[in-house]
Amino acid sequence: MAESGPETGEELDPSATELVERLVGFGHALRNEGLPVGADDVVTFCCAVSELTPSDLEDVYWSGRTTLVHRRDHLPLYDEVFRRYFLGHAAPTGAEPSAAEQIAQGQSGMLNVPDSEPGTESGDDRPMVLGRQASGVEIRRDKRFAECTPVELAALRRIMAQVRLEPPRRRTRRRRRDPSGARLDIRRMARDAMRLSHAAPVLHRLTRAERARPLVLILDVSGSMADHSRNLLQFAYSMRRAAQKVEVFCFGTRLTRITPALDRRKPDDAMKLAAERVLDWDGGTQIGASLHSFIRRWGRKGLSRGATVIICSDGLDRGEPAALASAMERLSRLCHRIVWMNPLASDDVETLPNTLGMMAAGPFIDSLESGHDLASLERFARRLPHVG
Repeated sequence: MAESGPETGEELDPSATELVERLVGFGHALRNEGLPVGADDVVTFCCAVSELTPSDLEDVYWSGRTTLVHRRDHLPLYDEVFRRYFLGHAAPTGAEPSAAEQIAQGQSGMLNVPDSEPGTESGDDRPMVLGRQASGVEIRRDKRFAECTPVELAALRRIMAQVRLEPPRRRTRRRRRDPSGARLDIRRMARDAMRLSHAAPVLHRLTRAERARPLVLILDVSGSMADHSRNLLQFAYSMRRAAQKVEVFCFGTRLTRITPALDRRKPDDAMKLAAERVLDWDGGTQIGASLHSFIRRWGRKGLSRGATVIICSDGLDRGEPAALASAMERLSRLCHRIVWMNPLASDDVETLPNTLGMMAAGPFIDSLESGHDLASLERFARRLPHVG
């Protein structure tokens, strides 16, 4: 089982072999403590973990609890063995991993280091160990991405994956019940009056219903954005996970839609697939031509209608400023608001960066944001519900 796949017979990579051996060892540990765990139960346990996230301790816990425990009175012993095997210490009987004390964001992380993270070792050489461990990396949220080490960038991306994002909302034509609404629900009041006869009617009120406003992210992945593009792509993945009406595009010299690539449960798989689809990564910059391509292929067909468009770029354009100004003008007529996130902008974002592209696009920008460090991205996440 540790040398080949159970069905295909193909050889497993070293990390997968170590994972299988560790899961099988957990089954042996349960059996040594007296639990009736058979070989078929262990195979089912391994299959269940492979369908979830092996680096997530809670996924491993619930997979084992579902497949390896057959009686309720075995749960305390299962919890004790699980904590001793994966965490290295015993815990009070009956407590579940989810009830354990949470570790601070800046000092915790999954031990499954993704292939897309920078580092000197390849994905096959990195050890895979289940569970959580403390990290010695000191996280500074105000440190620019360009100044961070590869280890710090990896830790920052893990934190960005946990950032809570709430998209802006818009009022619809539909109405919903609201005791403090400004409009009376005449139909409901009439039905109540006919049913209650001589009883005093109750005032029912309505208000406009709301729904999430569509978001469109257009990310610059050219060479001048090399220090920020992957972090902004991680931020776009978190935004895509928070709301379904989110479209993500990347551009350098051409525009590429990567929304389907981000629909993955594991962020590392999403980052790797998105990087494979973008052929002009770390190349030149054609902002105006890329925006014209977006308007022609997607914007005019309704994708940008009523949407908040977020352009993430430093404004260092190799194209014609007139083409960029024309594209921004057309885009401003199609969408609800245009937000420009520029890593060159200062924290106060009161003035536009002194680049030719920003001067051409400036008259059509509704809001300027900075995205050069984790703190600025977190501030933008808090302002996002009110931006659009």
